[in-house]
Amino acid sequence: MLLMLAEPGVPLERATHFRRAVAGAESNVAAGLARLGHPARWLGRVGADPAGDAVLRELRADGVDVSYAVRDPEAPTGLLLRDSHPQRAIDAQYYRTGSAGSRLTPAQIVPEALHGARLVHVSGITPMLSRSAAEATHRLIEVARQAGAAVSLDPSVRENLGGDHAWIRTVGPLLREADLVVAGEDELELLLGGGADEGAKALLELGRAGTVVVKRRDHSATAVSREGTWRHEPFAVQVADPVGAGDAFAGGWLSAWLRGAPPERALAEAACVAALAVQAPADTDGLPTAALRDRTLAMFGGGGAHRPG
Repeated sequence: MLLMLAEPGVPLERATHFRRAVAGAESNVAAGLARLGHPARWLGRVGADPAGDAVLRELRADGVDVSYAVRDPEAPTGLLLRDSHPQRAIDAQYYRTGSAGSRLTPAQIVPEALHGARLVHVSGITPMLSRSAAEATHRLIEVARQAGAAVSLDPSVRENLGGDHAWIRTVGPLLREADLVVAGEDELELLLGGGADEGAKALLELGRAGTVVVKRRDHSATAVSREGTWRHEPFAVQVADPVGAGDAFAGGWLSAWLRGAPPERALAEAACVAALAVQAPADTDGLPTAALRDRTLAMFGGGGAHRPG
């Protein structure tokens, strides 16, 4: 979990007027699910500082339960400085070393925190923060299994957290522990080797996954399960800020999965939520309610997912 300061459209070294927001892969998904009408709880650590106050206040405002979040009196809330521009690479500077989030431990993962959970979502970022955070992630998956909850994983590979070998060693094994995988095409290629389609099929055969969703480089997406394969093209929208699209897509997909929607509908909803998110600045400003998602999807023509010929 990070406090984010961003100035849309201005190179970071020239930025002078920053806009405060909240960022973080898991918290973005939690906020997205809460706005779509699902009960959501965030587990993590923030500093006992004003940034931590802001982070928890924003999550509560979105309807996310933070009753099991820990305030760390000895470490600061993580910080992200970034610019945003739809036509050039984003400059993002993370300040996570020694942060409260990096001090997550298995002791924080208590069974009561997962009471009633049907789904537990994790990203690859948290286990890459520190050894104790990696141990906490494994503990979370263990407790999720005991609670009868499904586990979803988005690798969310960030180069600033480690080299390729570190990601393969730390996050690669988690892919085989997940019931649902939502990953970028390049992430599957990195973590599993070979092509993304081959990697997705291998997870279905050798891991626990029942469905693997592949976010393509051309912004289309494919859902692969033992029942078949479905593909959805991206919706054409004017992009204000591309950052956060992946988390928004994951939230849209998981919302559909929780409601028992078929893969073609789930892909359409995920693409719609992502399309709405990128039309607004910051990671979560554009996340929709279920009503807005459905109105927008109807405007787009209802979806368009299909089985590749």
